[in-house]
Amino acid sequence: QLQLVESGGGLVQPGGSLTLSCAATGFTGVYYSIGWFRQAPGKEREGVSCISVRDEDAYLRDSVKGRFAVSRNNVKNTVYLDMINLKPEDTAIYYCAAKSAPPKNFCSGYIAQLELQYDYWGRGAQVTVSS
Repeated sequence: QLQLVESGGGLVQPGGSLTLSCAATGFTGVYYSIGWFRQAPGKEREGVSCISVRDEDAYLRDSVKGRFAVSRNNVKNTVYLDMINLKPEDTAIYYCAAKSAPPKNFCSGYIAQLELQYDYWGRGAQVTVSS
């Protein structure tokens, strides 16, 4: 059973930066892609990014392109979401999720934005952007 734990959330002023981490444990050699989702108060959860097993493809939501970057360290079994120039509308609970044995080019397709595609979820990390 894969377990995911997010960390790095917090309160930051507009224009500030944060890096979220998603650490995976219980990994037994099954390949997986990692997606980041977020849910703002009163809104549905939305896909933010996806990164494939060997970083060969990745996805970023249009509204965060140029401000967010996703990367992974397979030695540490950790995926990172670097966020700069944060805006109040980025305020949300951020979740990471894992897709086991993903098909080729999974992160390049629309399905990477669909919650039901993922098999494991973390509990989330709060990001609040406010002055």
